[in-house]
Amino acid sequence: MSGISVKNLSKVYPVAVKEPGLKGTLNHFFKRTYKEIKAVQDVSFEIAEGEVVGFLGANGAGKTTTLKMLTGLIYPSTGSVTVGGETPYKRHAKFLKDITLVMGQKQQLIWDLPALDSLRINAAVYGISDRTAKHRIEELSDMLSLSGKLTQPVRKLSLGERMKAELLASLLHEPKVLFLDEPTLGLDVNAQLAVRQFLRDYNQRFNATILLTSHYMADITALCDRVLTIHQGKLIYDGSLDGLVERFSPKREVTIEFAYAYDRAKLQTYADVHEINGLRVSFLVTQEMLTKTVSTMLAELSIVDLSVGEPPIEEVIGQVFQAGTI
Repeated sequence: MSGISVKNLSKVYPVAVKEPGLKGTLNHFFKRTYKEIKAVQDVSFEIAEGEVVGFLGANGAGKTTTLKMLTGLIYPSTGSVTVGGETPYKRHAKFLKDITLVMGQKQQLIWDLPALDSLRINAAVYGISDRTAKHRIEELSDMLSLSGKLTQPVRKLSLGERMKAELLASLLHEPKVLFLDEPTLGLDVNAQLAVRQFLRDYNQRFNATILLTSHYMADITALCDRVLTIHQGKLIYDGSLDGLVERFSPKREVTIEFAYAYDRAKLQTYADVHEINGLRVSFLVTQEMLTKTVSTMLAELSIVDLSVGEPPIEEVIGQVFQAGTI
Protein backbone atom coordinates (compact mmCIF):
# COMPACT_ATOMS: atom_id res chain seq x y z
CA MET A 1 0.00 0.00 0.00
CA SER A 2 1.27 3.51 -0.80
CA GLY A 3 -1.45 5.71 0.61
CA ILE A 4 -1.02 8.70 2.92
CA SER A 5 -2.80 9.18 6.24
CA VAL A 6 -2.54 12.45 8.18
CA LYS A 7 -4.33 12.97 11.52
CA ASN A 8 -4.35 16.21 13.53
CA LEU A 9 -0.89 17.16 12.24
CA SER A 10 0.64 20.33 13.68
CA LYS A 11 4.04 22.01 13.64
CA VAL A 12 4.94 24.84 16.01
CA TYR A 13 8.25 26.70 15.86
CA PRO A 14 9.61 28.64 18.87
CA VAL A 15 11.01 31.95 17.61
CA ALA A 16 13.18 34.22 19.75
CA VAL A 17 11.79 37.73 20.26
CA LYS A 18 14.29 40.60 20.44
CA GLU A 19 13.41 44.13 21.46
CA PRO A 20 15.22 47.00 19.66
CA GLY A 21 18.11 48.92 21.17
CA LEU A 22 21.01 48.04 23.48
CA LYS A 23 18.77 46.91 26.32
CA GLY A 24 16.91 44.59 23.99
CA THR A 25 20.20 43.16 22.71
CA LEU A 26 21.47 42.47 26.26
CA ASN A 27 18.19 40.88 27.30
CA HIS A 28 18.23 38.79 24.14
CA PHE A 29 21.76 37.61 24.93
CA PHE A 30 21.26 36.74 28.61
CA LYS A 31 17.56 35.83 28.86
CA ARG A 32 15.74 35.14 25.65
CA THR A 33 11.99 35.13 25.34
CA TYR A 34 10.17 33.17 22.69
CA LYS A 35 6.88 33.22 20.85
CA GLU A 36 5.27 30.31 19.05
CA ILE A 37 4.73 30.34 15.29
CA LYS A 38 2.05 27.86 14.27
CA ALA A 39 3.17 26.78 10.80
CA VAL A 40 0.67 23.92 10.51
CA GLN A 41 -2.41 23.53 12.69
CA ASP A 42 -4.44 20.35 13.21
CA VAL A 43 -4.39 19.15 9.58
CA SER A 44 -6.05 15.85 8.69
CA PHE A 45 -6.57 14.10 5.35
CA GLU A 46 -6.32 10.73 3.60
CA ILE A 47 -4.89 10.05 0.13
CA ALA A 48 -5.55 6.68 -1.46
CA GLU A 49 -2.96 4.61 -3.31
CA GLY A 50 -2.59 5.82 -6.91
CA GLU A 51 -4.42 9.10 -6.30
CA VAL A 52 -3.06 12.41 -7.64
CA VAL A 53 -3.90 15.31 -5.33
CA GLY A 54 -3.11 19.01 -5.64
CA PHE A 55 -1.93 20.89 -2.55
CA LEU A 56 -2.77 24.58 -2.80
CA GLY A 57 -1.91 27.56 -0.63
CA ALA A 58 -0.38 31.00 -0.78
CA ASN A 59 3.29 31.56 0.11
CA GLY A 60 3.75 30.92 3.82
CA ALA A 61 0.50 28.96 4.14
CA GLY A 62 2.26 25.83 5.41
CA LYS A 63 2.56 23.70 2.25
CA THR A 64 6.31 23.11 2.36
CA THR A 65 6.28 22.51 6.13
CA THR A 66 3.61 19.86 5.63
CA LEU A 67 5.61 18.23 2.82
CA LYS A 68 8.70 18.16 5.01
CA MET A 69 6.77 16.35 7.76
CA LEU A 70 5.34 13.89 5.23
CA THR A 71 8.83 13.11 3.94
CA GLY A 72 10.44 12.83 7.37
CA LEU A 73 12.68 15.89 7.08
CA ILE A 74 11.18 17.43 10.23
CA TYR A 75 9.27 16.11 13.22
CA PRO A 76 5.63 17.04 13.78
CA SER A 77 4.85 18.84 17.04
CA THR A 78 1.61 16.90 17.48
CA GLY A 79 -0.50 14.50 15.47
CA SER A 80 0.45 11.51 13.36
CA VAL A 81 1.28 10.75 9.75
CA THR A 82 1.88 7.49 7.88
CA VAL A 83 3.06 7.11 4.30
CA GLY A 84 2.77 3.64 2.85
CA GLY A 85 2.25 2.34 6.38
CA GLU A 86 5.53 3.90 7.59
CA THR A 87 6.13 6.77 10.03
CA PRO A 88 8.19 9.29 8.02
CA TYR A 89 10.42 10.75 10.76
CA LYS A 90 11.68 7.27 11.70
CA ARG A 91 13.24 7.19 8.21
CA HIS A 92 13.28 3.42 7.82
CA ALA A 93 15.00 2.10 4.70
CA LYS A 94 11.72 0.84 3.23
CA PHE A 95 10.13 4.27 3.59
CA LEU A 96 13.09 6.03 1.97
CA LYS A 97 12.99 3.66 -1.00
CA ASP A 98 9.24 4.11 -1.43
CA ILE A 99 9.16 7.92 -1.66
CA THR A 100 10.74 10.83 -3.47
CA LEU A 101 10.64 14.58 -2.94
CA VAL A 102 11.08 16.73 -6.04
CA MET A 103 11.62 20.45 -5.43
CA GLY A 104 11.72 22.60 -8.56
CA GLN A 105 14.33 24.97 -7.16
CA LYS A 106 16.72 22.27 -5.84
CA GLN A 107 19.49 20.51 -7.76
CA GLN A 108 20.98 17.08 -7.13
CA LEU A 109 22.83 16.42 -10.40
CA ILE A 110 26.56 17.23 -10.44
CA TRP A 111 27.00 20.34 -12.59
CA ASP A 112 30.18 19.45 -14.52
CA LEU A 113 29.52 15.73 -15.03
CA PRO A 114 27.25 14.08 -17.57
CA ALA A 115 23.81 13.46 -16.09
CA LEU A 116 24.34 9.74 -16.69
CA ASP A 117 27.20 9.67 -14.17
CA SER A 118 25.01 11.23 -11.47
CA LEU A 119 22.26 8.73 -12.27
CA ARG A 120 24.70 5.85 -11.81
CA ILE A 121 25.70 7.28 -8.43
CA ASN A 122 22.03 7.49 -7.42
CA ALA A 123 21.52 3.90 -8.51
CA ALA A 124 24.43 2.79 -6.32
CA VAL A 125 23.03 4.71 -3.34
CA TYR A 126 19.72 2.87 -3.69
CA GLY A 127 21.40 -0.48 -4.23
CA ILE A 128 20.10 -0.84 -7.79
CA SER A 129 22.05 -3.25 -9.97
CA ASP A 130 23.78 -1.96 -13.12
CA ARG A 131 21.45 -3.98 -15.33
CA THR A 132 18.29 -2.73 -13.61
CA ALA A 133 19.58 0.85 -13.54
CA LYS A 134 20.35 0.74 -17.27
CA HIS A 135 16.85 -0.52 -18.03
CA ARG A 136 15.17 2.10 -15.83
CA ILE A 137 17.27 4.96 -17.21
CA GLU A 138 16.40 3.93 -20.77
CA GLU A 139 12.70 3.62 -19.90
CA LEU A 140 12.44 6.95 -18.06
CA SER A 141 14.62 8.86 -20.53
CA ASP A 142 12.37 7.63 -23.32
CA MET A 143 9.26 8.77 -21.41
CA LEU A 144 10.92 12.17 -20.83
CA SER A 145 12.34 12.51 -24.36
CA LEU A 146 15.88 12.69 -22.98
CA SER A 147 17.48 10.01 -25.13
CA GLY A 148 20.92 11.20 -26.30
CA LYS A 149 21.05 14.05 -23.77
CA LEU A 150 22.29 12.22 -20.69
CA THR A 151 25.90 11.95 -21.90
CA GLN A 152 26.26 15.74 -21.99
CA PRO A 153 27.51 17.68 -18.94
CA VAL A 154 24.57 18.96 -16.91
CA ARG A 155 25.70 22.57 -17.37
CA LYS A 156 25.25 22.22 -21.16
CA LEU A 157 21.63 21.08 -20.91
CA SER A 158 18.80 23.56 -21.37
CA LEU A 159 16.74 24.39 -18.28
CA GLY A 160 13.93 22.14 -19.46
CA GLU A 161 16.30 19.24 -20.16
CA ARG A 162 18.01 19.74 -16.81
CA MET A 163 14.70 19.71 -14.92
CA LYS A 164 13.66 16.53 -16.74
CA ALA A 165 17.00 14.93 -15.82
CA GLU A 166 16.47 15.98 -12.18
CA LEU A 167 13.05 14.35 -12.30
CA LEU A 168 14.55 11.19 -13.77
CA ALA A 169 17.13 11.08 -10.97
CA SER A 170 14.36 11.38 -8.37
CA LEU A 171 12.37 8.52 -9.90
CA LEU A 172 15.20 6.11 -10.70
CA HIS A 173 14.36 3.93 -7.68
CA GLU A 174 10.70 3.72 -8.84
CA PRO A 175 9.14 5.34 -5.77
CA LYS A 176 5.51 4.58 -4.97
CA VAL A 177 4.81 8.00 -3.44
CA LEU A 178 5.82 11.26 -5.13
CA PHE A 179 5.91 14.57 -3.27
CA LEU A 180 6.30 17.26 -5.92
CA ASP A 181 6.98 20.85 -4.86
CA GLU A 182 6.82 23.16 -7.90
CA PRO A 183 8.18 20.55 -10.37
CA THR A 184 7.66 22.83 -13.41
CA LEU A 185 9.09 25.99 -11.83
CA GLY A 186 10.85 28.15 -14.42
CA LEU A 187 10.10 25.89 -17.37
CA ASP A 188 8.73 27.15 -20.67
CA VAL A 189 5.28 26.09 -21.86
CA ASN A 190 6.50 23.13 -23.95
CA ALA A 191 8.64 21.76 -21.11
CA GLN A 192 5.75 22.16 -18.66
CA LEU A 193 3.49 20.17 -20.98
CA ALA A 194 6.11 17.44 -21.32
CA VAL A 195 6.58 17.11 -17.54
CA ARG A 196 2.81 16.98 -16.96
CA GLN A 197 2.40 14.26 -19.56
CA PHE A 198 5.28 12.31 -18.03
CA LEU A 199 3.78 12.52 -14.53
CA ARG A 200 0.41 11.37 -15.88
CA ASP A 201 2.08 8.41 -17.62
CA TYR A 202 4.17 7.55 -14.54
CA ASN A 203 1.06 7.58 -12.34
CA GLN A 204 -0.80 5.27 -14.72
CA ARG A 205 2.13 2.91 -15.30
CA PHE A 206 3.21 2.48 -11.67
CA ASN A 207 -0.02 3.39 -9.82
CA ALA A 208 2.03 5.96 -7.91
CA THR A 209 0.49 8.24 -5.30
CA ILE A 210 1.25 11.90 -6.03
CA LEU A 211 0.90 15.01 -3.87
CA LEU A 212 1.60 18.07 -6.00
CA THR A 213 2.09 21.72 -5.08
CA SER A 214 2.36 24.31 -7.83
CA HIS A 215 1.72 27.98 -8.51
CA TYR A 216 1.01 27.04 -12.13
CA MET A 217 -2.69 26.24 -11.99
CA ALA A 218 -2.35 24.44 -15.33
CA ASP A 219 -0.35 21.75 -13.46
CA ILE A 220 -3.21 21.27 -11.03
CA THR A 221 -6.02 21.30 -13.58
CA ALA A 222 -4.15 18.91 -15.89
CA LEU A 223 -3.25 16.32 -13.26
CA CYS A 224 -5.53 16.60 -10.22
CA ASP A 225 -9.22 15.87 -9.74
CA ARG A 226 -8.94 16.54 -6.01
CA VAL A 227 -7.29 19.42 -4.16
CA LEU A 228 -6.33 20.24 -0.59
CA THR A 229 -6.26 23.95 0.23
CA ILE A 230 -4.30 25.26 3.21
CA HIS A 231 -4.42 28.79 4.62
CA GLN A 232 -2.37 30.07 7.57
CA GLY A 233 -1.54 26.50 8.52
CA LYS A 234 -5.15 25.26 8.51
CA LEU A 235 -6.77 22.96 5.98
CA ILE A 236 -9.77 24.89 4.66
CA TYR A 237 -10.85 22.67 1.77
CA ASP A 238 -10.57 19.01 0.78
CA GLY A 239 -12.53 18.00 -2.29
CA SER A 240 -12.80 18.17 -6.06
CA LEU A 241 -11.35 21.08 -8.01
CA ASP A 242 -14.73 21.57 -9.69
CA GLY A 243 -16.37 21.66 -6.27
CA LEU A 244 -13.97 24.37 -5.12
CA VAL A 245 -14.84 26.52 -8.13
CA GLU A 246 -18.56 25.85 -7.70
CA ARG A 247 -18.61 26.69 -4.00
CA PHE A 248 -16.38 29.73 -4.02
CA SER A 249 -17.29 31.24 -7.36
CA PRO A 250 -20.99 30.61 -8.06
CA LYS A 251 -20.84 33.14 -10.91
CA ARG A 252 -20.32 32.35 -14.58
CA GLU A 253 -18.15 34.35 -16.95
CA VAL A 254 -20.08 35.60 -19.99
CA THR A 255 -17.77 36.81 -22.76
CA ILE A 256 -19.33 38.88 -25.52
CA GLU A 257 -17.92 40.40 -28.69
CA PHE A 258 -20.00 43.45 -29.65
CA ALA A 259 -20.49 44.90 -33.12
CA TYR A 260 -19.41 48.30 -31.78
CA ALA A 261 -18.29 49.82 -28.48
CA TYR A 262 -20.73 50.48 -25.66
CA ASP A 263 -20.22 52.76 -22.70
CA ARG A 264 -19.08 50.85 -19.59
CA ALA A 265 -21.82 52.46 -17.50
CA LYS A 266 -24.45 51.15 -19.91
CA LEU A 267 -22.99 47.63 -19.88
CA GLN A 268 -22.86 47.68 -16.09
CA THR A 269 -26.65 47.99 -15.99
CA TYR A 270 -26.92 44.46 -17.43
CA ALA A 271 -24.29 42.68 -15.32
CA ASP A 272 -21.02 43.13 -13.44
CA VAL A 273 -18.37 44.07 -16.00
CA HIS A 274 -15.25 42.04 -15.33
CA GLU A 275 -12.92 43.07 -18.16
CA ILE A 276 -13.03 45.11 -21.36
CA ASN A 277 -10.65 44.38 -24.22
CA GLY A 278 -11.68 46.41 -27.26
CA LEU A 279 -15.03 45.11 -28.44
CA ARG A 280 -14.70 41.97 -26.32
CA VAL A 281 -16.19 42.31 -22.83
CA SER A 282 -16.47 39.73 -20.05
CA PHE A 283 -19.19 39.84 -17.39
CA LEU A 284 -19.64 37.91 -14.14
CA VAL A 285 -23.21 36.70 -13.74
CA THR A 286 -24.78 34.58 -11.01
CA GLN A 287 -26.16 31.20 -12.02
CA GLU A 288 -29.70 32.29 -11.09
CA MET A 289 -29.59 35.36 -13.32
CA LEU A 290 -27.66 33.81 -16.21
CA THR A 291 -30.56 32.95 -18.56
CA LYS A 292 -32.43 36.21 -17.98
CA THR A 293 -29.30 38.37 -18.36
CA VAL A 294 -28.12 36.70 -21.56
CA SER A 295 -31.61 36.86 -23.09
CA THR A 296 -31.93 40.58 -22.29
CA MET A 297 -28.51 41.41 -23.72
CA LEU A 298 -29.20 39.45 -26.91
CA ALA A 299 -32.45 41.34 -27.38
CA GLU A 300 -31.16 44.83 -26.63
CA LEU A 301 -27.50 44.90 -27.74
CA SER A 302 -25.71 44.28 -31.03
CA ILE A 303 -23.76 41.06 -30.38
CA VAL A 304 -21.38 39.29 -32.77
CA ASP A 305 -20.36 36.37 -30.54
CA LEU A 306 -21.19 35.11 -27.03
CA SER A 307 -19.79 32.35 -24.82
CA VAL A 308 -20.41 31.24 -21.23
CA GLY A 309 -17.77 29.60 -19.07
CA GLU A 310 -16.22 29.34 -15.63
CA PRO A 311 -14.13 32.23 -14.28
CA PRO A 312 -10.36 31.61 -14.68
CA ILE A 313 -9.25 29.08 -12.07
CA GLU A 314 -6.37 31.35 -11.01
CA GLU A 315 -8.86 34.04 -9.97
CA VAL A 316 -10.98 31.57 -8.03
CA ILE A 317 -7.97 30.23 -6.11
CA GLY A 318 -6.79 33.80 -5.50
CA GLN A 319 -10.16 34.62 -3.94
CA VAL A 320 -9.92 31.53 -1.73
CA PHE A 321 -6.47 32.58 -0.48
CA GLN A 322 -7.63 36.13 0.12
CA ALA A 323 -10.73 35.12 2.08
CA GLY A 324 -9.02 32.29 3.95
CA THR A 325 -12.28 30.42 4.47
CA ILE A 326 -14.82 28.44 2.54
